[in-house]
Amino acid sequence: MQPSSPGLDPNTSVLVTGGAGFIGSNLCEALLQNGNTVRCLDNFATGKPENMDAFRDHPKFSFIEGDICNAETCQQACRGMDYVLHQAALGSVPRSIKDPVTSNDVNVGGFLNMLVAARDQGVKRFVYAASSSTYGDSEKLPKVEDEIGKPLSPYAITKYVNELYAEVFSRTYGMQTIGLRYFNVFGRKQDPNGAYAAVIPKFVIQLMKHQSPTINGDGTFSRDFTYIDNVIQANLLCLATTNPEAVNQVYNVAYGERTSLNELTELLKKYLSAFDPEIGKVEIVHGPERLGDIPHSLASVDKARSLLGYAPEFDINRGLQQAVSWYWENLQVAI
Repeated sequence: MQPSSPGLDPNTSVLVTGGAGFIGSNLCEALLQNGNTVRCLDNFATGKPENMDAFRDHPKFSFIEGDICNAETCQQACRGMDYVLHQAALGSVPRSIKDPVTSNDVNVGGFLNMLVAARDQGVKRFVYAASSSTYGDSEKLPKVEDEIGKPLSPYAITKYVNELYAEVFSRTYGMQTIGLRYFNVFGRKQDPNGAYAAVIPKFVIQLMKHQSPTINGDGTFSRDFTYIDNVIQANLLCLATTNPEAVNQVYNVAYGERTSLNELTELLKKYLSAFDPEIGKVEIVHGPERLGDIPHSLASVDKARSLLGYAPEFDINRGLQQAVSWYWENLQVAI
């Protein structure tokens, strides 16, 4: 069961861009459970049709297969919508380093198309996925929203530009925008395959196959791993809030604790061993550090607590237990 938002009017309509992706499809499902009318825009560049299987035939759900890089498609998608949850993007630091032009086209050009369409179609509030990568080379911990460093990758630049554009549109056109800086989100439906798979699902499927995961570096790098239900809660609160001070802001979305990669792999082995004891014997391999990686990431969520009422319920242990159970039930065919 996904979290609901009692404060979100079920009679409102929401466009979720990237709604066939990991985060987007979970948001669609939560909104439909809340009674909202939901429209999804996705081009399946990284999203998957099967992520929508649970709600594809829901009477309040509709789907547009299209690209945010097409301005007219964005206008069509926003037409008649009360709110936008903009999740569509090309994620991954390594992908952006390999191909910065495409990352910029989608993450900046596509984002601008969506902002213009939301403005033109009279959308009430535009909530978008920002990124913890915006903190760049800042070494301060925990990360607080108004103190950032210099970006360390093309991806980080694109996500920071999103924030700048949103602020300008708020000031210039009177739009309501909210940015959510996600910190290492994980959970059900996150793709374990492909060159740019996130570390948790990638390690899970390797361990399930009794293959040795490779940690980049010595494993002391740490992250504020954030379970998907915390992210859903934050998005729904952004749509529901009536606090005028809460809009036209950027928030960290995390749990507020950090876990090293060495600790993460041990937890994964522990929880997966409940299904297959042999997994506990799998060795972990260490490789070179990854270009563009920051050593440590830890969020302060005080601002979101104060202005949005954000109260994350899933720490790394509870989140991993949920995620591992989902992967075990759903990835048996893949191995």
